[in-house]
Amino acid sequence: MRASRFVVLFAALIGLLASVPATRAQDRAQDADAAFAELASDNFNRIEAGITALASSGAPTAAPALEAMADGRLFFSPARQVFWKDKAGATFDAKTGAAVSEAPGGLRPVRVNNRIRRALDAAVGSLTLMSPDPAKRRAAAESVFKSRDATAIPALDAALGKESDPAIKKLFAQARAAALLANADAPEGERIAAVDVLAERGDQDVLGLFNTVKGNAPASLKVKVEAGAAAIERRMKLLEGVQNAWYGLSLGSVLLLAAIGLAITFGVMGIINMAHGEMVMIGAYTTFVVQEVIRTSFPALFDWSLLIALPLAFLTAGAVGLVLERTVIRHLYGRPLETLLATWGVSLILQQAVRSIFGANNREVGAPAFMSGSTEFMGVAVTYGRMWIIVFSLLVFAALFVVLRATSFGLKMRAVTQNRRMAAAMGIRTPWVDALTFALGSGIAGIAGVALSQIDNVSPNLGQSYIIDSFMVVVFGGVGNLWGTLFAALSLGVANKFLEPFAGAVLGKILVLVFIILFIQKRPRGLFALKGRAVEA
Repeated sequence: MRASRFVVLFAALIGLLASVPATRAQDRAQDADAAFAELASDNFNRIEAGITALASSGAPTAAPALEAMADGRLFFSPARQVFWKDKAGATFDAKTGAAVSEAPGGLRPVRVNNRIRRALDAAVGSLTLMSPDPAKRRAAAESVFKSRDATAIPALDAALGKESDPAIKKLFAQARAAALLANADAPEGERIAAVDVLAERGDQDVLGLFNTVKGNAPASLKVKVEAGAAAIERRMKLLEGVQNAWYGLSLGSVLLLAAIGLAITFGVMGIINMAHGEMVMIGAYTTFVVQEVIRTSFPALFDWSLLIALPLAFLTAGAVGLVLERTVIRHLYGRPLETLLATWGVSLILQQAVRSIFGANNREVGAPAFMSGSTEFMGVAVTYGRMWIIVFSLLVFAALFVVLRATSFGLKMRAVTQNRRMAAAMGIRTPWVDALTFALGSGIAGIAGVALSQIDNVSPNLGQSYIIDSFMVVVFGGVGNLWGTLFAALSLGVANKFLEPFAGAVLGKILVLVFIILFIQKRPRGLFALKGRAVEA
């Protein structure tokens, strides 16, 4: 008798335990039904309450419905039934997730405003905190951080306990701290501890949250928040200075590429070449032509287009420079004013020739995959395109330095620079040294055009944007001195970027120009003057 009673009690217990999941599932379904009914309303307060209830219901249909609502694809019928559509236009019952063969008539989109969008971001974020995809978990943490919704704290606590990725776990902790700090009903001790977590993040979003909270915060929390905000402001100023220095180096590398060829021709030959900018332009258009050929005939080689364009741009611009020197400039040595006017006229001819061939509109030059995108290094945004241009400009400088110091041609060029008459007496053919030097300087300008095509508009006026800055770099660094050109280009680039926030781009350039004029009054030969009898004569 007792055994039979025990069996009956055991069976009843098993039945009760088995009914618990079914009861929970039924409760979740009822909660979801009530939440969907709130969404099919014209009252924003009820819609917001429905979003919160749907996210906390745990129903499997909650995530697709809320994501559809965020994209404007959630609708309700006159009978207050809720449906969502996928991106292909198919209709689904929001409660069951089943496809609907024929959508009912009179569907209206669920109403959304800015407050509802914030609630949606928080709800979608809390639903995807446990996603197996790390990218989705990261995005969910950012959504909750920005929404600062206190209702997401339990979901964050659960996600923190299961997260194994340290970086994502840190994001979860920051999102939880933001929700706690923004919640005036949270315990003051927890809000104070949240300030330390957020201060470690230290970005503009945290600073905005601190400034919002401190207005109505208790005295002890206000002191903590103000100290955290001050630390973030100091860090952001430091990062701003580092960012400006990076931008200055990238601008300086551009100036170095544009000026290094001019430094050679101006230093060796004493020629004021106003057509130097057009050599840069020729290099840029050579890059455009190479990419057009690759796009139409060899699309698989597009990522190699710049490497293919480099030697072609050097040879094309160098050939134009050689012809210019042999036909015009060699007849004007020792007559600087006539040389200036002649090369200015040549620059106008080259610009008009390019307009006639390619048109006056800007031409598109694409970026290879390795130069696209950006990254962040210690809080400083680094674009791959600028980074590669800095590396490229230093490689060009190093290659030119090797040519001048370790080759026979470089030795002859330096001899002509220091004492032209003595070099001629030693058997050096100075006219051909002049011609090849001018061709080398023009070829390097063509290489500069390849790099500049990635950061500037390729147009007939491209070279005019850099000719004045190039002369400033050459004169400031010391005519014909490569190290002076390098130092002057980088220092003027950094100076421009630090002056721009205070004086503006135009006034900043004017101040740099005034500084160079005053500097040249004291040191007419520039920072690093060349040595030699002819130079010093």
